[in-house]
Amino acid sequence: MSENIKKDATGIVTKVNDYTWDIPTDYKSGMRVPGRIFVSKKLLASLEHETIEQTANVATLPGIQKYSMAMPDAHSGYGFPIGGVAAFDRYDGIISPGGVGYDINCGVRILRTNLTIDDVRPGMKDLIDLLFHEIPAGVGSKSKIRASDKELNDAFLHGAKWAVESGYGVKEDIEHCEENGFIKYADPEKVSEKAKKRGKPQFGTLGSGNHFLEVQYVEEVFDPEVAKVFGLEKGHVTVMIHCGSRGAGHQICDDHLKILERATRKYGIVLPDRQLACAPAESTEGQNYFKAMASGANYAWANRQVITHWVRETFSSFFKRDKDELGMDLIYDVAHNVAKLEEHNIDGVKKMVYVHRKGATRAFPPGHPDVPAVYRDVGQPVLIPGSMGTPSFVLHGTEKAMELSFGSACHGAGRVSSRTQALRDFNGETIQKELAAKGISVRATDPSVIAEEAPGVYKQSEDVVEVVHQLGIARKVVRLMPLGVAKG
Repeated sequence: MSENIKKDATGIVTKVNDYTWDIPTDYKSGMRVPGRIFVSKKLLASLEHETIEQTANVATLPGIQKYSMAMPDAHSGYGFPIGGVAAFDRYDGIISPGGVGYDINCGVRILRTNLTIDDVRPGMKDLIDLLFHEIPAGVGSKSKIRASDKELNDAFLHGAKWAVESGYGVKEDIEHCEENGFIKYADPEKVSEKAKKRGKPQFGTLGSGNHFLEVQYVEEVFDPEVAKVFGLEKGHVTVMIHCGSRGAGHQICDDHLKILERATRKYGIVLPDRQLACAPAESTEGQNYFKAMASGANYAWANRQVITHWVRETFSSFFKRDKDELGMDLIYDVAHNVAKLEEHNIDGVKKMVYVHRKGATRAFPPGHPDVPAVYRDVGQPVLIPGSMGTPSFVLHGTEKAMELSFGSACHGAGRVSSRTQALRDFNGETIQKELAAKGISVRATDPSVIAEEAPGVYKQSEDVVEVVHQLGIARKVVRLMPLGVAKG
């Protein structure tokens, strides 16, 4: 039986089960489908009202299918909540930059190694210092690559494939990326000169904010069989890279938001929030954005691939072993700010829909043709980073995700306070010392970056991951603990 939550929690959601709560369609005028929030009662208690509002607002958009969804790490964003998932009919639905975000294809990749914690811990501080030196990071950071116009165009078109063919990696890296590291609909002609100018000098840069490069180790194995398939062993060291499309993606979003604000009026779409600016998915404006967004997503895959190459080179130099001896294989790379055209079964009917995942990770099941062949028996790797100094997780996708969430899971821990508030509440140098006392080396461009990303400004990653694990939309494989972090 449904159970209404008290007014002091949210006052509007209805309990479906211990990890699922619905916003009814009568909550807000114009809602076409209910909102659906995947959280525990503990996480629900701290959920911002604005996140509820934004989830309900998305439910008013034309062509939305089944539910407007929010993952357990959800918090308020631009238009759509961060942690939001929404699918729109290809022909009757819309496409919206607010459902993707400014950092197009902000994503995560993880590399395994043959190194153990004992190999790495003694020299961790020096290793992080070297990685920080070799991987440009911070606002406006510039790459060591001097990309030509043709190379930039090729990266927009071919993503990680361009990077590998240019000498930054091996072909297996491409096979271990979501979408093989590029979306085929990309068209650099839809990307402004300003966006190209911003992106050209930034290949192979981490950027700032919550982006990071983290050296970790496998602390606990939950599913030995799947962990073996992924190449993960207890006590072994991994490297996680979290970044996106840098200035190029930000500018693509900014450019097309202006166009789609006009398109919203042109097509008579009534919005509860102007930040939901959109256009019919198959309209000229909608497709121009989609093709530009795909170009930005491909740029991000190229960016992470270049960083991967430099990480391997740095490890090889530091440990005086070649990359094959180090076993630095890419396990997987996931996008978590993207809109993609996918086929899903909706009420017994197969439909092509534009799935918007904004701060959400694809979690496709065993047997799905889009899962790399090597992982097809166990499902797609799902990578969930924690906050600085807290656990990260590798999970695997399931059939339940296809039933419940358009093949989607959470993407991280989820902020509970703004960067401005974090600077008031935390001191970067103090946090750095506290983490060092726990054996975690942190290197950043400025102490303020550490304060902004302090563990205390995020939800507990364990709480967030437990929700998707209990729901069965992604199941835990291993828990990773940090040894060292490099941040912009």
